[in-house]
Amino acid sequence: MHSWLAALLVSAAPTVVLAQTAAESEVYTLGELHVTAQSRTGEALGGSVTSGDTLQTFNKQTVDQALSLVPGVNASNTGGSRNERVVYVRGFDRFQTTLSIDGVRVFLPADNRIDFARFLTADLAEIQISKGYVSVLDGPGGLGGAINLVTVKPTAELEGEIQASAFFNRKLESEGQLLSGRVGGRTGDFYWQASGSYMDRDHFTLSDNFKPTPLEDGGVRENSQTSDWRINLKAGWQPNDTDEYSINYTRSEGEKNAPYSVSDPNSRYWKWPYYNISSVALLTRTQVAEGLILRTRLYHNTFDNLLQSFDDPAQTRQSIPRAFDSYYQDHATGGNIQLDYDLSPTSRLKGVFYARRDVHHERQDGFIRTPSSGSPSINTPYSEPWQTNDENTYSLAGEYTTALSPAVELVLGASYDWTDLRVANDMNVSVSGATIANSVINMQPVHYALRNNEAWNGQAALLWRLDEATRLHASVSSRARFPTVFERFSSRFGAAIPNPDVREERATNFEVGADLQVTPDINFTGAVFYADLQNALIQIPVVVPGFGTVNQTKNAADGHYYGFEASAHATLTDTLEAGGNLTYLHRKLKDPTNPDFRPTGVPDWKLFAYAAWSPAERLTIRPSVEYADERWTVTTTSPLTYYRTGSYTLLNLSADYQVTDDVTLTLAAQNIGDQDYQLTDGFPEAGRSFYASVRARF
Repeated sequence: MHSWLAALLVSAAPTVVLAQTAAESEVYTLGELHVTAQSRTGEALGGSVTSGDTLQTFNKQTVDQALSLVPGVNASNTGGSRNERVVYVRGFDRFQTTLSIDGVRVFLPADNRIDFARFLTADLAEIQISKGYVSVLDGPGGLGGAINLVTVKPTAELEGEIQASAFFNRKLESEGQLLSGRVGGRTGDFYWQASGSYMDRDHFTLSDNFKPTPLEDGGVRENSQTSDWRINLKAGWQPNDTDEYSINYTRSEGEKNAPYSVSDPNSRYWKWPYYNISSVALLTRTQVAEGLILRTRLYHNTFDNLLQSFDDPAQTRQSIPRAFDSYYQDHATGGNIQLDYDLSPTSRLKGVFYARRDVHHERQDGFIRTPSSGSPSINTPYSEPWQTNDENTYSLAGEYTTALSPAVELVLGASYDWTDLRVANDMNVSVSGATIANSVINMQPVHYALRNNEAWNGQAALLWRLDEATRLHASVSSRARFPTVFERFSSRFGAAIPNPDVREERATNFEVGADLQVTPDINFTGAVFYADLQNALIQIPVVVPGFGTVNQTKNAADGHYYGFEASAHATLTDTLEAGGNLTYLHRKLKDPTNPDFRPTGVPDWKLFAYAAWSPAERLTIRPSVEYADERWTVTTTSPLTYYRTGSYTLLNLSADYQVTDDVTLTLAAQNIGDQDYQLTDGFPEAGRSFYASVRARF
């Protein structure tokens, strides 16, 4: 780590309390998850909570941007044709980390390749993040982490807010805008709320230091436009302090393009005309007897998606085999029933049954090259019928919390997860016939073997309160993650062969951490962690006779991740506070077929630091810095070559002016140094940019 970086951390020292929560009265508590172990009084053992106010303060409009603030978590992008925004929690990727909205799991039944930039943050009260230890009560799949987006709940008879933001490049030319708002109220035992947000980014602009290539001339980043909107409706009844019942509806719709690699001339030309997710959910909490609470969560989710591939970079033609329209129509129905029982004044037992049915429908319209005998071949269009994958996933879990002494609490958890694969279909498309005139397009249904999965999970955590200002914790958690439909059955456009027999992968996470209130004005949290990853799913080269070498997903990799994270916050004077966080993470993952293989997407060192200075009563100025050192990436051209990207340091500055008690004006600059940097091979990030925002509450 550079010496200047260490000095900067010391000088900025104590960090922004990114673990601070929004005002509890505004948090929709029914939508919270126990994403990590908790004491009987609700104290979290590890993990982080980032408030909605923090997201507003640092202009984080999407979930991937928001999570980049959190120690142990970093944002990146996939590169390639999809170019999706992703996050890594202590090195674990989006397949190994669960995402929920108000406690309802967001799971894409085919591949779960979640694009975190499609989720807007404007109406969030907080984001809960677990790292390493994911409570077994929250269902299967939390191998390395869990993320839960919690919305706001109204507290007044009538309340609301509206925000409008505009984004500009380094020349102050418009790049996009954001509009969000919410209105709600509470009358007696009943509450209601409607919230929504809309963001349209026409493009982003590369750094002036970007060196043009034959594929990218700099300036406006071609094909970088996105458009997203989201609504959230809720109505609830809270007849007393213990009981609450709420019905929620969430829908988000997106449209996005995907910039092409600036270095790979063989890029595929893809875009998504729609990327839509919806959810309707019923959440309840009922005290059925003294010391006995029943919680339920029932939901129905949908996911509709169209991926279009074109012949040409301008995206005007579809006529050759690389061009297609790929449709997804998915839905998931599920829920969980949980009982919390106070066995004694010092012990609590929780049990939960979780079930989800995932149904994936897909089809493709494409082109296939027909045979030729003495004349040029032609590309003939075809349309596949719908194919289906249908799978149930279940979990039965229990958690026991007890006080070993007035200062020490123990949490024990275990679960059994299993699947029931009911249908797994695909379609093989081929051409027969010796000439164009007598050629026939054949569509042969494929029915894969119906193999089920099962896994046990276990975990334990210990909380020790040394005094009112000091807490220590230690935990161990062994969790499994089942392979997706994509990992088992996808041919990846002819580059892979299916493997219905692929099994679950497993990680065992260890953590020791501390939370110290050093003085009334200085708080420090930190943790050291180690993860042992076994049977990890990776692509392995396989030779197919008569066809050549292709890839296949196998449980072939093993490795370990380890590191530490530290976060602090300090109020230095009545007008000055400062903070930040620091993460060190080392990952080692072995591919037995490729000694050059490296896990990509995550830097070893990551820093965020800031200060907030109020020189006048209504004015706050916030400088901040984001630093990440080199990370591994891999080229998309053959031969595939692993190399490290450069490190980067982003300097940012914002100013908030409180026009009235209810109206705030914000002006800000990001990447002031206009640094040219990339997170993955061939995909440079935005240069210097500005934004202006006005926010009003009533």
